[in-house]
Amino acid sequence: MKVLITGGAGFIGSNFTEYMLKKYKNYRLTVFDAMTYASNPETINKFRKNKNFKFIKGDICDFKAVMNAVKGQDMIVHFAAESHVDRSISGPEAFIETNVKGTFNMLEAARLCGVKKFLHISTDEVYGSIKKGKSKEGDILDPTSPYSSSKASADLIALSYYKTFGLPVVITRSSNNFGPYQHPEKFMPLFITRAIECEQLPLYGDGKNVRNWIYVEDNCSGLDIVLHKGKNGEIYNVGGDVEEPNIKVAKCIVDALSRDMGLIKFVKDRLAHDRRYALNSSKLKKLGWKPKYKFEAAIGLTIQWYANNDKWWMGLKGKKFSKYYRSNYGKK
Repeated sequence: MKVLITGGAGFIGSNFTEYMLKKYKNYRLTVFDAMTYASNPETINKFRKNKNFKFIKGDICDFKAVMNAVKGQDMIVHFAAESHVDRSISGPEAFIETNVKGTFNMLEAARLCGVKKFLHISTDEVYGSIKKGKSKEGDILDPTSPYSSSKASADLIALSYYKTFGLPVVITRSSNNFGPYQHPEKFMPLFITRAIECEQLPLYGDGKNVRNWIYVEDNCSGLDIVLHKGKNGEIYNVGGDVEEPNIKVAKCIVDALSRDMGLIKFVKDRLAHDRRYALNSSKLKKLGWKPKYKFEAAIGLTIQWYANNDKWWMGLKGKKFSKYYRSNYGKK
């Protein structure tokens, strides 16, 4: 089985690639990635030791490059996307170009090349903020930011390729992922790395925005099930069992690193900041999926990974590696 993974040098994509390499020794995996600021070459380099791994540097907005990568592939897992909400507010155009046009390129190439399965990775943010209950796959989409709107658009285009052309598309919508290899611009790694360095943690608004958290490995196992068992034309939510406000997560990080709670600084809220996300994942659980990690244990593993891999994230922050931070891990 030949599987093309777009965005495989990014956070969830690289974790999924690692998951697949370990589980499916007879699969031939190819990562197609533009290697933007959000990608770290060290992440790809560790995969090169696997004989069934191949890397292609390319942009999903370049249709010729996409076609060359897609030819001969059996399955596509499409992670590649611009995904940082703050960046979508300050510069929306790149999100429309990559997430909408880039996804169209992938779908069109998959149609022309006769791909047998196209797994499109989406987000819970397409549902928008909900006051109570949990979002289900059939709910009306109500995206808020240019990021979530571009993902909702991509979802609808992907479904149109199933309905119009019969392309075997399935979609997953995941809740807030956390774990190794996440870029330090995102909430949890930003707070972890800043806490390690004893820097202030900028918390939006009152800190009471609630997110549905899932450890990245649990998400990967859910994607694996949908890739192999998901029904064409269907959408599957992949949500963790825990909902926590951002302030509680921030305090958990500070406490785990034995830092002073005074590091948490409330800042002006983000424009159109959604108050609460929550996913109903019962549809996926009927296929046999169940989260493995408890939130407290998973956040501990995540903090430990960033503490032990400071060279990885310092490079992304444009900082020089220093043993000072590791030697001071766990001290105030």
